[in-house]
Amino acid sequence: MNLRDIAGNGFPELNIQIGGTLGDLEIIGISADSRKVSPGMAFIAVAGTKADGASFIADAVARGASVVVAGHGADAGSVPVLSVSEPRRFLAVSASRFYGRQPETMVAVTGTAGKTSVASFTRQIWAYAGHPAAMIGTTGVVSPTRNEYGALTTPDPVSLHKLLAELANEGVTHAAMEASSHGLDQFRLDGVKLAAAAFTNLGRDHMDYHPTVEDYMAAKMRLFRDLLPKGSPAVIFADDAWSAQAIAAAGEAGQDVRTVGRKGDFLTLKRVEHFRHKQIAEVHVGDDIFEVHIPLAGDFQIANALVAAGLAISTGVAAPIAMAALEKLVGASGRLELVGHTHDGALAYVDYAHKPDALENVLNSVRPFTTGRVIVVFGCGGDRDRGKRPIMGEIACRLADVVVVTDDNPRSEDPATIRAEIMAAASCAMEIGDRAEAIRTAVGMLTSGDTLIVAGKGHEEGQTIGSVTLPFSDHAELRKALEELKS
Repeated sequence: MNLRDIAGNGFPELNIQIGGTLGDLEIIGISADSRKVSPGMAFIAVAGTKADGASFIADAVARGASVVVAGHGADAGSVPVLSVSEPRRFLAVSASRFYGRQPETMVAVTGTAGKTSVASFTRQIWAYAGHPAAMIGTTGVVSPTRNEYGALTTPDPVSLHKLLAELANEGVTHAAMEASSHGLDQFRLDGVKLAAAAFTNLGRDHMDYHPTVEDYMAAKMRLFRDLLPKGSPAVIFADDAWSAQAIAAAGEAGQDVRTVGRKGDFLTLKRVEHFRHKQIAEVHVGDDIFEVHIPLAGDFQIANALVAAGLAISTGVAAPIAMAALEKLVGASGRLELVGHTHDGALAYVDYAHKPDALENVLNSVRPFTTGRVIVVFGCGGDRDRGKRPIMGEIACRLADVVVVTDDNPRSEDPATIRAEIMAAASCAMEIGDRAEAIRTAVGMLTSGDTLIVAGKGHEEGQTIGSVTLPFSDHAELRKALEELKS
């Protein structure tokens, strides 16, 4: 494929016109990582959070880059330079063009919490309706042919579009993906051809990246403003504090706004009965009324299920089929996932809650079916938003009966300092730095009617201490502690 086909007249929105011999230049690949460049590839010099890609131009040229795409003023010696105003957007759109194919029906969901569950549930509803479907997100990639563990909520554009082409070639026709604020702000989803998009909620998160909560929200609204084609379905959870802003943003962007939830007008939740392992919801879809037995605990899972159903119905699934599919849902890994129970019936869950609103939601969600105590084990990650630490400590002490503060992923920070910042607002808590020991201690406290939540790491299979990620699984440690208790 030549450079003109990849990035020239096919993308007039980039305001690039490539003519002559430069446009005829054959390109065999695209990369923003100079270490991955080989002869005949285009190197896109993007500015990263820690380093500027322009400083790696010489390395890319030495490895055989045939053209460099960079911001204005870059020099690559004898190799031609294509100057663009936004290299990140160029990277995403040109990757889309280079790899070409993607599933026919693509949807994306943004929000602080619930993205993984919504993407997973949407895939499951499509599959129930007979569509070859996939999901891409924090827990990895799931399709009819693969189930791969992942690390990034929204992959880099080259990896993403390569993956989308692979899925399409495998026969996947429908795919749901998460849209993180980082991914949206950094143009990682540009070039994805969306049929619908969704918003779940907004809470405090990523304040180490976004200057204000308003900036954080604005980054998420790029999904409706810049990426979703005008007039497309925008499914918005109606019961969040930020729902009105999301509805307004999607409406101003010219989208077909469809709200779900207790205040929803597309899917209206009228009644919920909570049980230990399921919930019964009455959902109104137009003039039709459905009683749906959702096999998951937690009010927030009802919200996620409704957003997913809204996306599925908006992309062609009949409402009765979508409602029936909700009764077959399997929760996403590490999302209020029941791992086991004690001999006298106390329940033990793993949840990914690592931000204030998510911790509050999960603790509130288990209270209705907990006849004994709510016990929570959690910590906060290092090299991330420090301001949320005391907030989460206060929430834990207010909503749980027993609180154990432990280490999460301390990264380059001193773990004791992180715990101290949580404990400053958690006078009720006990402190156990070793996460495995903290889990064992909490399990040892369980009595009949209690519910234990091990929060923060969810599906993760490692713990990052310093620059090293050591094998660690909350699931495995919790199962081990429960087995020890029964033996």
